[in-house]
Amino acid sequence: MLPFQRILFPVDFSAQSIGAARYVEAFVGRFNAELILLHVIDLPHYNDLLPESPAEKRARLEGFLAKELEYFRVERIVADGDPAENILRIARERSVDLIMLPTHGFGPFRRFLIGSATAKVLHDADCPVWTGIHLESAPPLEKIELRRLLCAVKEEPHAATVLSAAKELASEYRAELTVLHVADSTDQPNGFREKIRELASPETGVVIEAGEVAQAVADTARRLPADLLVIGRSPSPGVFGRLRTHAYPIIRQSPCPVISV
Repeated sequence: MLPFQRILFPVDFSAQSIGAARYVEAFVGRFNAELILLHVIDLPHYNDLLPESPAEKRARLEGFLAKELEYFRVERIVADGDPAENILRIARERSVDLIMLPTHGFGPFRRFLIGSATAKVLHDADCPVWTGIHLESAPPLEKIELRRLLCAVKEEPHAATVLSAAKELASEYRAELTVLHVADSTDQPNGFREKIRELASPETGVVIEAGEVAQAVADTARRLPADLLVIGRSPSPGVFGRLRTHAYPIIRQSPCPVISV
């Protein structure tokens, strides 16, 4: 998965977007990545008051993080139409390694914890997706650290890929890694624990919990406390594909940002 050489950051200038930008700066600086800032001009909504013109939005994007990113390689794109479709299109056309976006911002879906655009990106994106909630309260750039990582896996073939991605991140940041499996009645926890041990490093902590998946993951992330959560999305597209049953509520309840692989 690493290094992240090209990062896509869709922005809507909301408080959540500004908070997410601090994490984007941290990742771009860490990996010396090329950054693509994308602003999508969606169709106006009936309750929009005096919407900005395309020229005004272009100027606003040009000024967004101009000082903070002046020493980085940055491409700024303004597009028209559906936000999710444009995010996915740009990600494919530019061979993006990571998409970073808040769970919601401006628009008709802001009352939901995960907006429709983010949910579609999570479901359809081919590359890893970083997201988080409550990013309007994000810490300043100098306070952002990855010291403890939590990787939540389920018993399936894709678990090895998810764990491998978490190990890469932990190694890059010299972070403590904990692997969590939330068992249900059909699982064989002891056997899966041994499988995790085989895939993980000797120093990796392994935790087996029972109960409701999203709540158990959130509780474990708080207890560590984790700076980043790594989870899996199915590699197969389609209705039962990438955004799994548990991924949506895990992201919604996580106390820290999430990278889904």
